[in-house]
Amino acid sequence: MLKIISKQVGLAALLLSSLGLTAQVHAVSQGDWLLRFGGATVNPNDSSDLPGLGVDDGQAIYINATYMIRDNIGLELLAATPFTHDITLNGAKIGETQHLPPTFSVQYHFSPKASFRPYVGAGINYTTFFSEEIDPGVGTSLSLDDSWGLAVQAGFDVDISKDWFFNADIRYIDIETTATISGSTNVDVTIDPTVISLGVGTRF
Repeated sequence: MLKIISKQVGLAALLLSSLGLTAQVHAVSQGDWLLRFGGATVNPNDSSDLPGLGVDDGQAIYINATYMIRDNIGLELLAATPFTHDITLNGAKIGETQHLPPTFSVQYHFSPKASFRPYVGAGINYTTFFSEEIDPGVGTSLSLDDSWGLAVQAGFDVDISKDWFFNADIRYIDIETTATISGSTNVDVTIDPTVISLGVGTRF
């Protein structure tokens, strides 16, 4: 699935960059703010101490803001509406959780003066889990510890009009948590999702 999504993102980059090359270039400069929003999907690369335990994909609306402290260097804060994930055991749903993944990153923008502007970034993620539910046949309660971890990203912006640009981004986030079932049984869970986002943005 990730290969298919990555291929689609690559094709979108090629098409939109070719469109952007025919439009006026609106350079990004030191002191600019970049505001982006759109849809994101979290694809867990999960594993745990309990064989067969899994975490399904989740989708949400994202928003992020980048402040350019230099022409090539930006500071980004990522936020989103809550992601909802089914928790499964051997393919059967046994629970559910929601999470919020605010992430702070330092970005390097390779070509801030061009209409097609690729970038990479690295930073730190804080993930908080809430609204956990579990099937009564499995346990009486479920809680997931919050997580701190590293995050890396690669993406691009490409101008589509005077005031707007298209954005595509892929991230890898280190998320590890401990699931506590019925207040006594602890299971270490590694989620480590790949996050794909597509949206639009503006600069001011």
